[in-house]
Amino acid sequence: MIDTVEKDMHILRYFSSFISVSGGRVINITEPKLTSCPLAEHLYQGFQRVNNTDKEAVKREIKEAIESKIRDCGLFTAKRVLFADKIAIPYGASEMLMFALKKRVVDAAVIVCDGAGTVITDNGEVAQGIGARMNSLLFTSPISATIGRLRKFGCRVVFENALIDQVKGVEKAIESGYKRIAVTVSGHDADNLKEIRRLGSSDTVITILVVCTTGISAAKIEQARQYADLVWSCASQEVRRKIGSMALLQISKAIPVFVLTQRGIDFIAAYAQDEAPLRELDEGRQYLVSNEPGERKIKLGNMLSYLRQAKLPDGIMAVRH
Repeated sequence: MIDTVEKDMHILRYFSSFISVSGGRVINITEPKLTSCPLAEHLYQGFQRVNNTDKEAVKREIKEAIESKIRDCGLFTAKRVLFADKIAIPYGASEMLMFALKKRVVDAAVIVCDGAGTVITDNGEVAQGIGARMNSLLFTSPISATIGRLRKFGCRVVFENALIDQVKGVEKAIESGYKRIAVTVSGHDADNLKEIRRLGSSDTVITILVVCTTGISAAKIEQARQYADLVWSCASQEVRRKIGSMALLQISKAIPVFVLTQRGIDFIAAYAQDEAPLRELDEGRQYLVSNEPGERKIKLGNMLSYLRQAKLPDGIMAVRH
């Protein structure tokens, strides 16, 4: 039994639950601590209809959401979709990586893929294919078909055993000669951010994207605040409060993305149809991009929005627990 599990086991975090997947199906879900997740409710109508106090009903919706990813995109199987060029989430990390790679704002992305672990790619469509439906992946076992296809796309799979280690991934990207590197790091792995930041130099620019922050501790929020360039707030009220207040730019009010550094502004500018409004921001002020009419129209990805000066965080939403 142990040998079988080791050959095909994938563990992720979604809606505050830990989910185990094996054999292309969900085999275990821990009890969720959240009763509301804004992104899940946006993507899956079932979460809008379910009685949020009914934990078993919430677990059923979690199971359906993950298994829909397996059916539609082949996650955790040899049929994994690895190439995409359409925007799935308007302000998603993989979407921004896709544009940044296409425009050569970054040379490579260090990301995580089920069945492969830490992956280095300079292909924007691969970054989107891997990341568009990905959640916080904590553990994965190797799937030879996935690894083989990634290599055909020119990707570097850092570990044969599909280990997830973004620090080593960045180190390998630097060894491979990349000078402008973006890396996604789960908020639950924020302990690694300081070490990743130390890998930067006068020759190597590292842009850190902290994703999947739901439920992270105060200490990890502080590490993200100190070392990240962009932070996705997910369902975390504390990320909104503690990180939003010191952001240069907030993107969206529903599920805010906080841009904390000029390096982050340079990265997000690649996602804009017209980069000028972002290039011209006053570093001493805070700004908001939302669908509320503001000072200046701006198109990020495929979303037409408005940019205005604002005190951040703006529009904190009460997330039920």
